[in-house]
Amino acid sequence: MSTVTTEQRPSPPQFLAERRWLLPSALAEEFEPDPDRPGRPRRTARDWVVDFGCFLLAVLLGLLTADTLAQEDLPSGLVAADQLLGALACAAVWLRRRWPVGLAVAMVPVCFVSNTAGGAGVVALFTLAVHRPFRYVAWVAGASLALTPLFFWLRPDPDVPYGWAVFSVVLLTGAMVGWGMFVRSKRQLMVSLRDRARRAETEARLRAEQAQRLAREAIAREMHDVLAHRLTLLSVHAGALEFRPDAPRDEVQRAAGVIRESAHEALQDLREIIGVLRAGESDDSGRPQPTLAALEALVAECREAGMKVTLDLRVTDQAAVPASVGRTAYRVAQEGLTNARKHAPGTEVTVTVTGAPGQGLTVAVRNRAPEGEVPPVPGSGQGLIGLRERATLTGGRFEHGPEADGGFGIRAWLPWA
Repeated sequence: MSTVTTEQRPSPPQFLAERRWLLPSALAEEFEPDPDRPGRPRRTARDWVVDFGCFLLAVLLGLLTADTLAQEDLPSGLVAADQLLGALACAAVWLRRRWPVGLAVAMVPVCFVSNTAGGAGVVALFTLAVHRPFRYVAWVAGASLALTPLFFWLRPDPDVPYGWAVFSVVLLTGAMVGWGMFVRSKRQLMVSLRDRARRAETEARLRAEQAQRLAREAIAREMHDVLAHRLTLLSVHAGALEFRPDAPRDEVQRAAGVIRESAHEALQDLREIIGVLRAGESDDSGRPQPTLAALEALVAECREAGMKVTLDLRVTDQAAVPASVGRTAYRVAQEGLTNARKHAPGTEVTVTVTGAPGQGLTVAVRNRAPEGEVPPVPGSGQGLIGLRERATLTGGRFEHGPEADGGFGIRAWLPWA
């Protein structure tokens, strides 16, 4: 396991969320919701600038159209009413973010009777296109365009021909709708990028957790395979010393030596595994992993512990066995001997290893039925699950179960190309 340290840079959505004042309030609410105002986002600095600009635009267009009222033959009361409606419409522009649909719908009849409210109607239509789906925009824009020919027929512009006046309003309406939809699509794109970045972060975290879990499982299997064998040897020889205190001095010394060596090996294995957990990466200076060549030493160690082990090693080219396959075969034999020592002490165990390139490698460990009743061992079966996973990872098969004569056997086939 290796770790690579990289400079953490904020993603574009996170970068924009940290600069909330640059975003529209609706978009800022998507990136960083305000818990104090649910459903009603607070205006940002950009919103105040844009709203003030829209208000000035509505007032400017209203003043430009107000000059044409003097050229129309209208009573002074209608002129005053037209200007009053225009002023109210310009003031209502400040409500465009809260009620975009209601304001746009209200501007349709207001703009039909008031010439000076045209600027506010344009701003309301643009706001509707930005904040609401196209179906709302289509209904409001369609109603406004349907009334435009009638408006200029009732109140013709003295400076612009009828056809050009209608065409200019249609062109301005289409431009506002198109611009608003473009702004809306950009905001939706930013929100989608935010969601995609969040999904990517979630997937990366899940992948890291899965890799960590797999690494922990591998370390747990390694600890079980290594330490269970060593600790079983310790238990066997300690039990022999406990039940035979009158044993000859040579046997006591030999058992004590095996206990000391097994404890030393177990501590060294445990130290290496803990070092991997602490450092987060493997130590190349540690002891090499066992291969098929270490199988004879394993059997000899078990024989020294007092086990009756028969090794039948028939491999065509032992040096050509792949390292991963040989390591898995060694772990299978080690687990089989450990189980035989725990569940059938004193019985004869046979370890058979056969194979050739192209045929695969077969490892079988079989023990006879134990004499008398053997007390159950806590945690039994975990090693067999680990062996099945090891064999599956290498593309092989693993079988285990009782024999016809009461014994127990395990058998693994591993691919050898």
